[in-house]
Amino acid sequence: MIGTHDGVFHCDEVLACFMLRRLPEYKDAEIVRTRDLEKLKSCDIVVDVGAEFDHQKKRYDHHQREFNETLSSLRPELGDKYKIKLSSAGLIYAKYGENLLQELAPKGHPFSPEDLRIIYKKVYEHIVEEMDAIDNGVPMTDEEPRYKIRTHLSARVHRLNPEWNSEQNSDVSELFEKAIALVSEEFLYTVNYFISVWLPARDYVKSAIEERLEVHESGQILEFKERFPWKEHLFDLEEELGLGNEIKYVIFMDKPNSWRIQAVPVKPTSFVTRKPLNKKWWGVRDDQLSETSGIEGCIFCHSTGFIGGNTSRKGALAMAVDSLNAV
Repeated sequence: MIGTHDGVFHCDEVLACFMLRRLPEYKDAEIVRTRDLEKLKSCDIVVDVGAEFDHQKKRYDHHQREFNETLSSLRPELGDKYKIKLSSAGLIYAKYGENLLQELAPKGHPFSPEDLRIIYKKVYEHIVEEMDAIDNGVPMTDEEPRYKIRTHLSARVHRLNPEWNSEQNSDVSELFEKAIALVSEEFLYTVNYFISVWLPARDYVKSAIEERLEVHESGQILEFKERFPWKEHLFDLEEELGLGNEIKYVIFMDKPNSWRIQAVPVKPTSFVTRKPLNKKWWGVRDDQLSETSGIEGCIFCHSTGFIGGNTSRKGALAMAVDSLNAV
């Protein structure tokens, strides 16, 4: 049996229960929702209740005053970047995440240790860490954000609870199972994306880095043979290879007769770039842009200079080189 608290449910224990149920040892486990300590004692594993964190006893609560564990404190081999206090979801992921991911790997193709390490970190960063932060009341920014996101996964899980002024005859156990189904869709999408779409792109980015001097002597321009997710891979590989912020632009074919030249951002999710395209081009298009730049085949340059287009590889590369040398 998996024990958790009754009453209003939250995304962290819902996600924790889902992850446990995907493990062979808990796949048929009943979920017992109670705060009765005697009943919880009979459970094989308990999450988000009980005021105790003890991996040997399989007790995973994070509400006790002295609790300050983070993914980095429990898993120091992952580095010191993970500083958000863990929720029950984070605790379960910290202790069982690798086993869970191997269960979700394509049949007959278990992860190599290196791929498992990469996927483990990315899944934490892209879904579990958010649940940890929200449940522990950690704000996204130091200042008040300019707008609020109200449709995130935790909010959608919370909406499944009975409203305060509704008739209190709803089967909360049934609603809890609906919440598990909701988080399962999000979690499995995230895992499958990183396995099937994101991870295969890593080798392409690594090859482009290794071959960058063949594209331009500066080594600051990468060429991708096709369009794929590259930003996080680039930052990870730059760190691993000790390249710093050397690479400024990437070029790739977006579709036939359409190439893109994109400035590398200062962070994977940022619109601020290391070196934007030539400022003289910002917001200019087509023939006017070709005339201004002296480069044939120009299609556009974004008004902030983070991306531009050309009809040919030669033109896209020329736009990158010109921007690299621009003051």
